[in-house]
Amino acid sequence: MHESISGNQATSSHVIVPTVGPAIPRPPHRLTLCSLRNKVTRHNHPLSLHSMTDLVKSSVKGKGPVRILVCVEDEYPVAPIAGAISRAFPVFNRKTKSKKTDAGEDGDNNGEEEEEEERMIHVTFLDSKGRVVKNEVEINAAREASEGVRLACRLVDTHPEELTSTAFAQECHDLFDEDDTVTIEEIEGEELKEQGYGGIYNVGKGATEPPRLVIMTYDPPKDVLTEEDEEQSAITLVGKGIVYDTGGLAIKSRVGMCGMKHDMGGAAGVLGGFAAAVRLRTPRKIRLMLCLAENAIGPESVRNDDIITQYSGKTVEINNSDAEGRLVLSDAVAHATQHFDDSDLVVDMATLTGAQLVSTGKTHAAILTNKEELEHTAVKAGLASGDLCYPLLYAPELLNKEFNSKVADMKNSVKDRSNAQCSCAGHFIESHIDSKYIERDGGWLHVDMAGPGTKAERGTGYGVGLVLSLVGAPGFSSRS
Repeated sequence: MHESISGNQATSSHVIVPTVGPAIPRPPHRLTLCSLRNKVTRHNHPLSLHSMTDLVKSSVKGKGPVRILVCVEDEYPVAPIAGAISRAFPVFNRKTKSKKTDAGEDGDNNGEEEEEEERMIHVTFLDSKGRVVKNEVEINAAREASEGVRLACRLVDTHPEELTSTAFAQECHDLFDEDDTVTIEEIEGEELKEQGYGGIYNVGKGATEPPRLVIMTYDPPKDVLTEEDEEQSAITLVGKGIVYDTGGLAIKSRVGMCGMKHDMGGAAGVLGGFAAAVRLRTPRKIRLMLCLAENAIGPESVRNDDIITQYSGKTVEINNSDAEGRLVLSDAVAHATQHFDDSDLVVDMATLTGAQLVSTGKTHAAILTNKEELEHTAVKAGLASGDLCYPLLYAPELLNKEFNSKVADMKNSVKDRSNAQCSCAGHFIESHIDSKYIERDGGWLHVDMAGPGTKAERGTGYGVGLVLSLVGAPGFSSRS
């Protein structure tokens, strides 16, 4: 073994094991032992799941089947671990032949081989006594969490010529057309304009494919509900699905535009989490709203200086067409808080601002919420799932002045970019929440995951685990 195993950091060591068997020669096995840190700080998952993903990715070389044994203490659920492992094996690939890639400038891809061929990944979990974990609830949660992460990663990695707003909507139908617990409604193109969704419509009207608001509702089967479950309020998830962001007429630079296929990472994350929660028959009503559009350049593109009317009825002066995510999310949040009387929590997720990376970094999403207890709940859910998050400054009475307009209710971009810009973007969305929802003490949680949504030009599936933890999916956050 060429490396030592240390408890002070995540490390791996490997050895090549000769294969004993039939006379026909077979390639030797590569055996790798990975060790995680013994201790982590309070804002990291206890098992440092980001390190686990990196260790698995760097340890698995070449082609062929992979067998992974995970020895875990009994206090830790296995589903978040399964999600972390699945991130190490990207799904989307349009390479025409297998070849070894060079390490990137930052070395993050570790020169791994990527191939178009399918490979089988076998994962087995062992408890503290070395016994195979066979609990059906836990294994199902691990399987569906993994599939949810892989779905989100595939969507984020797919190029925009293929994943249009129409194709994204079709993905939703393909997932749930045969599941009678999920209903799907779509508001598309000119219908958005006619029904008052000025944010989604104006952001997407310049593209060749029409903008869409996709609304999915999961009603759990009666046989999975207890009396206590039936008393739970519904939860509404909202995802920013900008399938490509040129910046609009406030066009991005060449460098700034590359990678903007990832700007639908919020929608991918909540869709992956929703799909897993549905398959696990989570005993809680869940709605999912996806704001799907391409922020394109064309004769119909919204202009800086245009004034649009959002679904909330408020007018917005566009001073930056590249601040489009908050416009589409505001329509959906306004819809949810006006019409879903059975919901007491609205969660929106988005790759919203570059300022998020400055605020909370590349592994922690930034969260903003109108309730202190919800802030604590979200941080705890992040630590349980491995989709880490950390609170932003919450001070709308101090920050909303950044959007002051002489001719409309507000502008869509801040006057001073050095004044808590990430919080400001969230407060813009919050300003479109229906007042009656606030009066009945409804909760709102904004998740800006621009940083953790991707790593080394690949989607991470961020958001799937956080959603599963927030909705209380069976077997995800606790051991049976």
